[in-house]
Amino acid sequence: MKSSMPSFGKALQKALQLDLFSDIFGTPRAKPDSRPPEQSGETRSTRPSNPEPETHAPEQKSTRPRRRILLKDYVLDYELLRSKRRSIGFLINDQGLRITAPRWVTLADIEQAIHEKQGWIRKKLAERHERIQKRLEPEMRWVDGARIQYLGREISLRSAGNSVRGTYFDADHGELHLQLPALASEEQFKDRVQSWLQQEAKRVFTERLPLFAEKLQVRYQSMSLSAAKTRWGSCTSEGKIRLNWRLIHFSPLIIDYVIAHELAHLREMNHSPRFWATVQSVFPEMEIARQQLRQQSNADMPQF
Repeated sequence: MKSSMPSFGKALQKALQLDLFSDIFGTPRAKPDSRPPEQSGETRSTRPSNPEPETHAPEQKSTRPRRRILLKDYVLDYELLRSKRRSIGFLINDQGLRITAPRWVTLADIEQAIHEKQGWIRKKLAERHERIQKRLEPEMRWVDGARIQYLGREISLRSAGNSVRGTYFDADHGELHLQLPALASEEQFKDRVQSWLQQEAKRVFTERLPLFAEKLQVRYQSMSLSAAKTRWGSCTSEGKIRLNWRLIHFSPLIIDYVIAHELAHLREMNHSPRFWATVQSVFPEMEIARQQLRQQSNADMPQF
């Protein structure tokens, strides 16, 4: 009579299915969607690969001893925690790599998992180092000569006093001229820039949405701007589109991808293979744009 209990080997294999998306990226792995695709008010969204930095107090430095492992020519220090969880989890925080594993998984199996994912771990540690270095850089000053990203290119901000009326963008020289009082504060400077960027976002989104709606043969009900910190866009089954105005910092390629992504949800209210095929049918550069969006999401953007 065969035992109905799973073998130890299968249980170990299950535990070694690394929960990288939930631990390294700090966001939970999406659960399969069991709701009907045409449920009223249902929303699908394009989420940033990495949300904006959190503003809560930094973590307290751990006092637990750290372990060390040699990966080819690289020495990796990590903290190991044992828990009741059923899989090995990897977390990159300000102190470095922290691994959480079931109590019954051996150290040899944990280190084997580290070896298998060392490329990914080293990449995330390098990104962590870059973030820490950027924190040490001086905070952006909202003054004449400051520079920001607009449609994927760097532009200069110019305080024009009364020499211009309102706001004027000189595309040839990459300069945004702002009409401001002589003694304008940095807050006034920043507010004027934000207002212009949001107007530009609305203009660009309004121009691009109908083009992809026609290609997909769908109709959307409305478009509004959002300032969400955890998603670039969303779409309801009723055809209400919301797009993050901060996309205006990115290239037109990325903006078009997010727009095509959200409109494709009016055909497929899910993220199934058929959904991705739908996006690619009207936006062949989908994979390039997705990769660029992940990279750009790691870059520091002005705080408004």
